[in-house]
Formats: sequence, structure tokens, C-alpha cells
Amino acid sequence: MDPAPAREGEYMKIKGTHIGILPALLAALFLLVGCQRQKPAPLLVYCAAGIKPPVEEVARTYEREFGIPVQLQYGGSGTLLGNIRVTKSGDLFVAGDDSFIRIGREQGLVAESIPLAQMHPVIITRPGNPLGITTLADLLRVSVALANPDAASIGKTTQRILEKEGSWATLKAHAKVFKPTVNDIANDVKLGAVDSGIVWDATARQYPELAVVRVPVFDAAVETVTVGVLTCSRQPTEALRFARYLGARDKGSPLFAQKGYAAGEGDGWAVTPEITLFSGAMLRPGIETTLKEFERREGCRITTVYNGCGILTAQMRTGQRPDAYFSCDTTFMNTVADMYLTPVNVVDNHLMILVAKGNPMGIRTIADLLRPEVRVGLPHHEKSAMGNVAWKMLLDLGVYTQLAANLKVESPTGDFLVNQLRTGSLDAIIACRSNWAGVKDYLDAIPIEHRLAQMTQPYAVGKETRYRQMMTRLQAALVSAESRKRFELAGFRWLGNKP
Repeated sequence: MDPAPAREGEYMKIKGTHIGILPALLAALFLLVGCQRQKPAPLLVYCAAGIKPPVEEVARTYEREFGIPVQLQYGGSGTLLGNIRVTKSGDLFVAGDDSFIRIGREQGLVAESIPLAQMHPVIITRPGNPLGITTLADLLRVSVALANPDAASIGKTTQRILEKEGSWATLKAHAKVFKPTVNDIANDVKLGAVDSGIVWDATARQYPELAVVRVPVFDAAVETVTVGVLTCSRQPTEALRFARYLGARDKGSPLFAQKGYAAGEGDGWAVTPEITLFSGAMLRPGIETTLKEFERREGCRITTVYNGCGILTAQMRTGQRPDAYFSCDTTFMNTVADMYLTPVNVVDNHLMILVAKGNPMGIRTIADLLRPEVRVGLPHHEKSAMGNVAWKMLLDLGVYTQLAANLKVESPTGDFLVNQLRTGSLDAIIACRSNWAGVKDYLDAIPIEHRLAQMTQPYAVGKETRYRQMMTRLQAALVSAESRKRFELAGFRWLGNKP
């Protein structure tokens, strides 16, 4: 028997096995390449040199915890801001004082910002203070190093304070050297290159061998270390997450305190914060898109409870504590004012009579609503802000009792009344300009000219929230130019962040 066929069969069997293995090998190769491609992109952080100790430690901790590389580039705050302006690259900017963050915001370089800690200037000198330096005037009889005001935050702060004192020009002319960072000044004093220098108190604590001299004018000058998210960041959500971690009271903030900084009271830490917003139902068309965008950018989840403000405030009085409240009128905000920080008025709204298209009943004024054949719907006078305002107005006109005879529906939300009108269950309703904005093709509106026909919508951050800074950023989103467009399209009149 010729063995060749058998050998050929064995070969084909082995060959087939190889062919079967090939797709698996290819799949494994593609998976490996895919994993390599999914390696997290590093965060590029520009950090003021004087803030290096805590930021570096927090960054390394963050890397170990989340596997996100953090690249730190140090320099003077002004120098770093100049680099950002030129390169248009990076994710975060940690400035020695928030004036550089404000400049960055004005120049369109910085978006959100989070305060991290506070510092104030001090004089440092050689160990034991052998030259007897006790006042600012004493610096004029010794050699002194100052920071360049254009490059470093300590230099800018020193210039600002001493210009008010009238002594900047003299000290500037006397200075032996101007340095680009606060650490350079401390090192010069340590090495004996100069007798003294002006640095941050937190920097001085990193050089315990040097003597520290405090003067009243510096003690009164407190600057805030602040991190800003750069508008050029290609990963703003991850950048914001690290910024939140830096400032969180149970993450980065204690490390700032350990390094000698006066740490601020940051938000609680959560990878994905869960926040609750109570909002009057009428506001939904104006805020829904803004809330979704805020969720995506911040990496948080927002549970928004829409309802009549009477219902919402009743829930608060029984113990519920949302992180923020957006009220349909100041009246209801005032009833829970003890639970919130200072409200800001964002928009206002106006009562109108809404009727079917073409106004078949010929309604022109509130008096027409008293006709017995007109089926009227009103917002609930206790459960909604709109109803409360309408009730006060109708009482002022002396027609509430008479109008109640025609009342067919009383609802805590304007949307329900609009639907009842569109289906023909009602002939007329009193609702808001915003209720009409989305149904102008189906309903007509008659403005109500009365001093009580207007209501104002305030937003406030809850005193008990774990995320006070985040809720303040949400406030900024709600009063932004983009938010204004949405509110105005929804029928509201813009006020914009007015106390």
C-alpha cells in the first residue's frame, strides 16, 4: 500500500489546523494593538514652581490610583501662562495666585477653575536673622532678591502690595537680582548669594533653616492657589477630574496642608459625582440641554427633579436636601432660604392668557375668562410658583372667587394645562410666556398687563451639598452666553447672574 496518500492526508490535517489557528492569532494581534491604542493619554499640567511639592505628590498618587500619567511642567505663573498662549497646548494650569487665572480667562485660555489653597508673602533671611531684619524698610540696608512680577505670582503680588504702600519703586531699584520663580529666591538666600528675599510663606516652610520675618502688610495679603482647565485641552473631562482630585477635601487638600499651605475647603471626592437638582417644571426647556452638556464635561450624573415649586419646597421642608435649587419664583426660594447660599436671579417670565389658534372664543382680557361658557385652567395656587403669582394677581383684581366658578382644571405644571388646551378640554388657561414658546403654531397668547404678572427665577447652591464648587460651576454654565440663547428661545427674559 502506497503510504503517500496517508502522508498527504496527515499534511492536510495539519495544514487545516494551521489555517484554523491563524484567525485566532490575528484576533489576538488586533486585540493587543487595540489595547496599546487605548493607553490613556497623559495630562499636561503647567504648575507654578512654588506649588511643586503638593502638586507633585498628588499627581503621583493620582497616577497610581487611576493609571493616568500626569506630566508636570514647572515655572513662574506668568512664564507658564505665556507658554500656554504661544503653544496652545496642555490641559491644566496651576497658578500661584488667581490673578493669572483671571488673565487666562480674559484671554480665552482658561475655562473652569478650582481654588486649592492660600498663601501670603513673607521675608526670608539667613539662619538666625543675623542682620536684624524686622521691617520692610530694613531690606534697603541689605541685599535682596525679588521675583520678576511678569514671570512669578510672588513678584506680581509683591509689586501690587508695595505700590499701594508707595515703596515699590525704591525697593525695586535696590534689589540685587530678579528671579523667575519663588524657589530661585529661596535658594539664593540659602546659598548666601543674597541676604534676604520675599517668598510665599508655604515656600519658606520648605526651607526650615532660614529665618522668616512677618510684616503686617504681607500678613493681610492672602492669595489663592488656583487650578484652571485650559480651553485647548483635548480631554477636558479627564482634566476636570484631576482638578477636582487636587482640590478635594478628602484627597489633594490634606496634602496641601501637610506641605504647609492653608488648604481650602474643597468638594468631596467621587470619580463620578451624583448630584441632585430640584427645578421648577417651567424651567425645563431652558436648562435641559445645558445640564446634559455639563454632565458630559464634568463627568458627573445629575438627577433633575422637575415639579411645581410648592411640591418641591414641601419635600425640602420634610428633609430632602438637593445640591441646588432652581426656583420658578423668588417667593418659593424665600421659603427655604435657610437651606441655600445667596441666590442669583437668572431669568424672568410673564403670565399670559393662552387660547386655541385663531382665538375662537374671542378672549381679550381676564374679564373674558369670567364668562360662564369659558372653560378655564389655572396653575395650582399652592403647588406651583406660577399658580401662586396668578392667585395673588387675581386676588388683587378682585376676580378670583368669580373665576373659580369657571375653573375646570388646576395643575401644578403649565405643560399639563397646555396639553388640556390643545386637546380641546379647556378654552383658555393662564400660563407663562415660556409655556407658549414651544406651541406658537397651535395656540395664541394674550399678554396680561399687570404689575403682579411677572415672576423671577433664581438659582441657589445648597448649604449642605458635598459639591459646593461643582454647583457653583453649574451656576456659571446656567448664566453663560450659550445658556442665555437657550432661555430666550424658550421664552424667558434674560437677567443673568443678578443677586
